[in-house]
Amino acid sequence: MKPRFLFGLGLLSATALFHPALAADDVRTLQIVVSKDRQSLAVYDGDKVVATSKVSTGKRGHTTPSGIFSILEKEVYHESNLYSNSPMPFMQRLTWSGIALHESSSVPNYPASHGCVRMPKAFAKMLYQMTERGVHVVIADHPLVPQPFQHAMLFQPEAAPASVLFSDLELRPTTAIFMPQAQPVQVATNDVAALPVPPAVRTARPVDQAPLSILMTRRGLRENVRDLQGLLNNMGFATGTPDGLLGPATVQAIGDFKKAHGITTSGSLVSPALMTAVYAAAGKGEPPNGAIMVRQNFKPLFEAPAIIAEPQEALGTHFFTANAVDRINGKTDWFGVTLEDDLSKDTKKRLGITSEEQAQSFDAADRALNRITVPDDIRRRIGDLLTAGSSLTISDTGVGPETGSGTDFITITNKGALGKKG
Repeated sequence: MKPRFLFGLGLLSATALFHPALAADDVRTLQIVVSKDRQSLAVYDGDKVVATSKVSTGKRGHTTPSGIFSILEKEVYHESNLYSNSPMPFMQRLTWSGIALHESSSVPNYPASHGCVRMPKAFAKMLYQMTERGVHVVIADHPLVPQPFQHAMLFQPEAAPASVLFSDLELRPTTAIFMPQAQPVQVATNDVAALPVPPAVRTARPVDQAPLSILMTRRGLRENVRDLQGLLNNMGFATGTPDGLLGPATVQAIGDFKKAHGITTSGSLVSPALMTAVYAAAGKGEPPNGAIMVRQNFKPLFEAPAIIAEPQEALGTHFFTANAVDRINGKTDWFGVTLEDDLSKDTKKRLGITSEEQAQSFDAADRALNRITVPDDIRRRIGDLLTAGSSLTISDTGVGPETGSGTDFITITNKGALGKKG
């Protein structure tokens, strides 16, 4: 596989290198990147290296999972509840199932942990002081270097309205004292209090808000069931409150709909054929095959449908971070990395993926973004909320089990030690 952004991190060494003078102006823009094959960690602000260190990740049988994480919790001193209360000073939690960054007295130049990322004492303390909850952490098999990335699909704030011009204002008489015995002259005053305020200004949101966590992915069963419930309810087939669960009322409603419309489907209860039939009966056109989900402050904010072209092609896994948001000019500086992922045969069959050619190309991120269509109103809403430190993940596999209460979107590309603890 040769995805974009996977080349070179020769600057990393086996010993910790500190660069505190390069600390970010905004902690939210920091990104931590761990390379398992180099046993190294680098802290980036955009594409600038802030600090580097050696690490020890999980040994065989306890391999550290690869994927996209964020710091969920921090404790100066923590004891493992999985391994005999082993001390984990300067702990920065990445999953509620037990993966974390922490200090260790044993950080050899090879994998040695039970799944966590061990760091030398001095570096672990410094990193703890640099970060806050929500800082992004990417763990990959190979070195990754965030690179500047531009694409029309990457979200941007709406540019501020042009400055109000005063050429048409009524001139008001006043006296300007430019020199002794001056005569009254006509001057234009820029009293804007009485001027109509443009809508874009009236609705402007504060810029110092929590970053967004955005996921673009294929629709899963939950999203499809929830939409079916809403549409069936509107057509008189009672499912109860749409919750995305296949409860008895929903199963009954699906059966009643199929009987009323003479529809026979095979395979899973919520099949593509059923989705198409329900959308057609409701006059909603083709059912969406993608979803965009937004979280803020570790909580779901909103979701919306999206369209993924060429669904038989894998999207791959791509991660973008907003380093600076310029609301005056309507521009965001995005940086991106592409991760290698590990889609099983069963997963590809379930998702209808028959080719990974695009996901393995050098311009995989561009191709993935080219294939995703998001409603314009959702793009505007996200642009209105966008702040430095916001992130966008593109993934085939949807919301995984590690994403839950009190997390951003956690995307696992290689399970590693997950599910092997205890």
